[in-house]
Amino acid sequence: MQKDFDVCVVGSGAGGGPIAYTLAKAGYSVVVIEKGSWLTEKDFFKDERACCLRDGYTSDLKKEQHVIELEMDEGGWQQEQTRQSSWNLWNGNCVGGSSNFMSGFFHRLKPMDFKLLSTFGPIEGANVVDWPISYDDLEPYYQKVEEIVGVSGKVSQHPHAEPRSTANFPYPPTQEHPFASMIDQSCSVMGINSLTTSRAILSTSVNQRNACSYNGYCGSYGCATGAKGSSRAALLNQAVSTGKCQIIANTAVHRLICNHKNKITEVECVDSNNRKKHIQAKIFVIACQAVETSRLLLLSANANFPNGLVNNHGQVGKNLLFAGGGAGSGRFDATKLNPKFKQIGTFINRNIQDWYVIDDPEFGVKQKGGTIDFINIHPNPVIRASRQTSGHNGLLWGKPLKRKLETHFIDSQYIKIEAFCDWLPINDCFVSLDPVVKDHWNRPVAKTRLGFHVRNLQVGWYLANKGASVLKQMGAEDVVSFAVGSPPTNLMAGGCRFGDDPKTSVLNKYCQAHDIDNLFVTDGSFMPNAGSAPYTWTIYANSFRVADYIIKQL
Repeated sequence: MQKDFDVCVVGSGAGGGPIAYTLAKAGYSVVVIEKGSWLTEKDFFKDERACCLRDGYTSDLKKEQHVIELEMDEGGWQQEQTRQSSWNLWNGNCVGGSSNFMSGFFHRLKPMDFKLLSTFGPIEGANVVDWPISYDDLEPYYQKVEEIVGVSGKVSQHPHAEPRSTANFPYPPTQEHPFASMIDQSCSVMGINSLTTSRAILSTSVNQRNACSYNGYCGSYGCATGAKGSSRAALLNQAVSTGKCQIIANTAVHRLICNHKNKITEVECVDSNNRKKHIQAKIFVIACQAVETSRLLLLSANANFPNGLVNNHGQVGKNLLFAGGGAGSGRFDATKLNPKFKQIGTFINRNIQDWYVIDDPEFGVKQKGGTIDFINIHPNPVIRASRQTSGHNGLLWGKPLKRKLETHFIDSQYIKIEAFCDWLPINDCFVSLDPVVKDHWNRPVAKTRLGFHVRNLQVGWYLANKGASVLKQMGAEDVVSFAVGSPPTNLMAGGCRFGDDPKTSVLNKYCQAHDIDNLFVTDGSFMPNAGSAPYTWTIYANSFRVADYIIKQL
């Protein structure tokens, strides 16, 4: 049978972009199928309504929702349809996926993250395993991402620094807010290593991408200059320019079709006019983000795989991951600060990894910790203002509300802390198909159980409190810190973990399905644990690694 393409990639984010880029550059024909629109820099306005209030860049929940299961205090699980709640598991339905809207905090995983079970031992109630690859296998690809996607930063030595094949980053750090120096000074007094945060944001222009414009609207917004290292701006534009890569936007893949020899032969998809298409290829790569990747495989059941494609061992959708951790903030009286502190747009760009391993007798046995990032408060005015409407005695209005808004927006400067730790994989965090709720194509929606391990909370509180202690040392007022069990839905992984044993994993070490050798999964689904940092960099790096392997297969 004549194949339309050498490789078909379903999804265009951080997991799909490196595949398309590498294969097209190598001369192979590639098609990328994306459910959302093909937006470009000119389409990304700083529109808080579209971005953050009305979900303008994600699926319409009236047509495509999810069902979530939350554990009740009295025991058992309660279901909610996301159309009827504040939950939304979609993160960016457009070419480039959610990488268009990331904040770009890029941290590598460390050697210990690949050997979590061997290093720290088992954890009761958690499905902790070692990776089938090592940090050394991925390190050259971390470096490749720095060059091709564009990572700006400065290497700093600290107790948990990971090995590098290059002395420094290819691009200097992005411009820093004066708060960065205050953090450095306070950490020095406290005997803590203050580190420069590397960002997937260009500090200088390169390859028809402009440098950062420092307008303050970064996380959750698309980048109007191309500085942010989205899959679209950094990879797919170049892939298309080779003439070997075709992007089919506004088209949803509904099913993977497999022959009797357990080979994927084609994908069945539907365009925005509800016209059905079938696209053939030699190799198929799925990168729809964790929940939807598992759902697609489960929806593609056939006679050989009655419980879902490559799911005869019941592993598809299992061990879903998010990001554990905590958060906090501190307020500074702007009337007492130098006027230069009122600038917006530049980045604080500081983090602490002194507690990437927690070796504190008061906390317990030596165990995995995480990363503390210091960031600017997001400038979104509507969301920030709406949070000021409550007072000690109820709703505020009139002059009391005006005075509180003045204090918040004019007389105050804020620093936020975000602490990241492992979201431990457990039996009660997984994806399945809902037997009742359907999307507007009459297909079962994904049902996601959002259980969490108590260790996530324990480590999250510890890290958040450490970050708060730095804010207090800086002189911040109204310092708060906390951790919650609810997952940050913009950071998801797992569901199709890789490993050497087909009975306990979906993919082999090259992210190739154990049971179907022309099927690969390259979004964060492959990860057995998500590490203690945002993991977009790791998804990018692994996808470049898998792309090299696919070339050998072809």
